[in-house]
Amino acid sequence: MLETAEKVRLVHEDTKLQKLTTHTPELLGITTGVWPSLGGSMLAGEGVVIGLIDTGINPFHPSFTNEGLNGPACLFTKTKFKGKCSTGEQFPPSACSCKIVGAQYFARAAIAAGEFNSTRDFASPFDADGHGSHTASTAAGNHGIPVIANNFNYGFASGMAPGAQIAVYKALYPFGGYMSDVVAAVDQAVEDGVDVLSLSIGPARVPSGPSAFLNVLELELLFATKAGVLVVQAAGNGGPSSSSILSFSPWITSVAASITDRRYNNSIILGDGQRLIGTGLAPPTVGGVFFPVAAAADVCQRNITAGLVESCQDSDPFILTLVRGRLIICTYTFDFESEAATIATVADTISKIGAAGFILTMDPDIGSEKIKGATVPLQVPGVILNNMESSSALWEYYNSNTVRSRSGIAISFRATARILDGREATYTGQAPVVASYSSRGPDVNNALLETADVLKPTIMAPGSSIWAAWSPNSEGDQYIKGQSFALLSGTSMATPHIAGIAALIKQKHPDWSPAAITSAMMTTANITATSGAPILAQQKNKLSPATPFDFGAGFINPSKAIDPGLIFDIYFKHYVQFLCTVPGVDDMSVRRAVGVGCPSKKTEWCSDLNTASVTVSNLVGSRKVTRRVTNVGELVEKYTVLVREPFGVNITVTPQSFKISVNASRHITLFLVATQMTNAYTFGEMVLEGNNNHVVRVPISVYVSSTLGF
Repeated sequence: MLETAEKVRLVHEDTKLQKLTTHTPELLGITTGVWPSLGGSMLAGEGVVIGLIDTGINPFHPSFTNEGLNGPACLFTKTKFKGKCSTGEQFPPSACSCKIVGAQYFARAAIAAGEFNSTRDFASPFDADGHGSHTASTAAGNHGIPVIANNFNYGFASGMAPGAQIAVYKALYPFGGYMSDVVAAVDQAVEDGVDVLSLSIGPARVPSGPSAFLNVLELELLFATKAGVLVVQAAGNGGPSSSSILSFSPWITSVAASITDRRYNNSIILGDGQRLIGTGLAPPTVGGVFFPVAAAADVCQRNITAGLVESCQDSDPFILTLVRGRLIICTYTFDFESEAATIATVADTISKIGAAGFILTMDPDIGSEKIKGATVPLQVPGVILNNMESSSALWEYYNSNTVRSRSGIAISFRATARILDGREATYTGQAPVVASYSSRGPDVNNALLETADVLKPTIMAPGSSIWAAWSPNSEGDQYIKGQSFALLSGTSMATPHIAGIAALIKQKHPDWSPAAITSAMMTTANITATSGAPILAQQKNKLSPATPFDFGAGFINPSKAIDPGLIFDIYFKHYVQFLCTVPGVDDMSVRRAVGVGCPSKKTEWCSDLNTASVTVSNLVGSRKVTRRVTNVGELVEKYTVLVREPFGVNITVTPQSFKISVNASRHITLFLVATQMTNAYTFGEMVLEGNNNHVVRVPISVYVSSTLGF
């Protein structure tokens, strides 16, 4: 058997993985709070290489070409990176540049499975999907690139670290990807010497086996961390369900997604003066004049299936003499939910029949669910009335202004309307909100969903309605085919924000370990809005104050993360000790997984790992938790320790204040005593306030199982 062969440590089943999918540098304060201290946008991230495991890259996009640089080309410094550029279809030798310094593709497993099609998927690092180009440009795309879609300028795009370089490892395709290809890509990226590794991908479910931490990808990423590579991964898009997290291990920075304060709203003004609000990245109707309105079913041949007509997916049924110059009412039916119908096809139909535009109303049986394809840039005037109130108001107005024969045929159309411009963004200034789709904690040990002493997600970044580069001949998303930019949402979009910000921190502090960089991002994250109100999370049909299981340590604050004051550092040996304390994992399992066994002096709990958070998934009576902090500031600093206790837990901290020298370390001990059974997680925090204005925040999450008489 293979597992008993020489030089074979472990055998894992090959499983499929899935992709998890410009205003943000300003939103995050990077343009004024970080870039100037690093030499400006052109040099922000200089000397740092970000590796991306994704669907490849479109090397001809201005976000990646030398011509796209706003200034003299090739200012990038030499790095330790020693990767190569693989050429192939749509990826000539010139594809690698000052920006793209490495590009390879991995498809052996996909080929063996019979899913790889070289004509469609390209046997080269070229991005046949678009997802990889989007994530790469978000992390490190050139600064100030015009976002043009359908000949309209939506603004200017920039990566978080425009001065960083990109190494591409294509292991995903429009159909997804295979674990062995992804693992091979990670292995190569580490060997090549990337500094940060971004994975906007993850498994479809919790891996089988004694522990999710011993899954082959988790272990491969542990070895990447051991090599000094900071690993950033999407938390998953399974929210708002509890324990929907798909990035498990403490050595991985798992990223949650927020919605931003940018809104693309559209509206339609009816002939009676009503203004109905909706969405739609579409131009306005011409001339500011009102156009007659007609329902699709009233201007089609009578012998056509109603559903096909209402969804406006085919131009053939329409009677051209009745539709030209009119706004056509279409309906968002269940066909859109199953992707048998698309909004892009609605727009195409309207263009073919010569109508003035379209109004898409909601089917009452669907309600106000998220509209698929609503962020597609459109070439024809259109508005999506994505709520039943507006949809009902339109139909009431239309029916009261349409004359019908005794048989119900429309014979006179008196309803009129005009559609406004839906391409202009508005900015509300509101605090970030955890997106409903963003996967939630608590973290789990295994497929039995036994919870773990690890905080997941780790951190939150913008993930909704993100403009970034695309691949025009994309096979991955038919909605956006032919475009050079796409407006997408998902933890996939949040992840490269953190990868780029990590590159900025790495540039500022080149000797910091991956754990130190993650610690800096966590302890300085925001948990409140500027008003002091708590950040909220989208739940099912409501908003609730966010908890660490929604957004980890909080919303990323880059300008504070580059100067955190204290860090919580971790190295490979500490992660091995962590594995040795995982329930159900024995010494032999650890030795097979990482090549070394458990130390003779073991730590007692998983919660002993020196993370910038404290998570206790099963508090029985009491527990002592120790943390070690290191002063990375420029001055000696005195810190005062404050604790906000989780409900049902009494916490004593020693010392309550301390002075710490530059580069010195010291221990902090928390003694947790259960005072009341909670039957649920409760949350608190430890805050270390320094006299040099550093504030170090550590989230605390505890599940009290038993008080044992306390």
